[in-house]
Amino acid sequence: ADEGDPGAFMNRSLLEGDPHAVLEGMLIGAYAIGATEGYIYIRAEYPLAIERLELALRQVAEYGLVGDNILDSNFSFHVTIKQGAGAFVCGEETAMMASIEGKRGMPRSRPPFPAQSGLWGKPTNINNVGTWGHVSAILQRGSNWYASYGSEKSKGTKVFALAGKVNRTGLIEVPMGISLQEIIYGVGGGIPNGKRFKAVQTGGPSGGFLPASLLNLSVDYESLTEAGSIMGSGGMIVLDEDNCIVDIARYFLSFTQHFVTDAHTLAAKNTIIGVVVKEGVAGINRQQPRCLAETLLGNTKVGSHLLQITLLILRTG
Repeated sequence: ADEGDPGAFMNRSLLEGDPHAVLEGMLIGAYAIGATEGYIYIRAEYPLAIERLELALRQVAEYGLVGDNILDSNFSFHVTIKQGAGAFVCGEETAMMASIEGKRGMPRSRPPFPAQSGLWGKPTNINNVGTWGHVSAILQRGSNWYASYGSEKSKGTKVFALAGKVNRTGLIEVPMGISLQEIIYGVGGGIPNGKRFKAVQTGGPSGGFLPASLLNLSVDYESLTEAGSIMGSGGMIVLDEDNCIVDIARYFLSFTQHFVTDAHTLAAKNTIIGVVVKEGVAGINRQQPRCLAETLLGNTKVGSHLLQITLLILRTG
């Protein structure tokens, strides 16, 4: 529960509202794979979520549903709540594991993957709290029930934090495959004051902007990736005709520059371009940052959405 994207608060809300669902999902998962230790990594900036999670854990322990020899089943499972210091990079699984181990939160190369060698060198299964929150309902109602929602490749539902220039903001849960049009104009009630829709930003600092021409786009993992964005943690920020995409892109670049570590190569590239782009956006020297962005993109095996955004800015305007 360490969502660091601006405007994303789905995990926090789930732990504030129904921490028992997450704990139950973890217990089921642990029993299925034979795990004996579980960790919930949560931002220290979520005091209410921490308070309610600790209360739920005490209640579960009082009923003998966590700890040693649960219900005389010879199955033992212990849960530890680990508070993070708010480092954005600890949303990456290997950096998160380093933080849990008491080390500096730094990403490491893979392989080995966590399932092979994770916490303290032991096989580790990592899932989002939203995933654990679904487990109990799926076990009770069956996988076919859950798969009846969503698209062919992206099953089930997804919780988004709908924010920005839209009439009804807040947490929404929608089936995978729903269109952006249905979310923004149906669930969200459209753009306030009759303004024109410009774009929606998904996926946080690593995501992208989806313009009006893509309003019919299906919201699923494959479609968003193909369109140049990502699902990310579920943040969804709506922009109207008065919002400047250039300014927002520059904000995300500055955000990344502040929070990432130079040990992460791709993040370091974003940091470099984030420094140089300020001149280009201001119109002082557009050619230099454009050349640098194109060079970095050409040498980046996995394309960075932020670099793509930066290059788009410098090629236009």
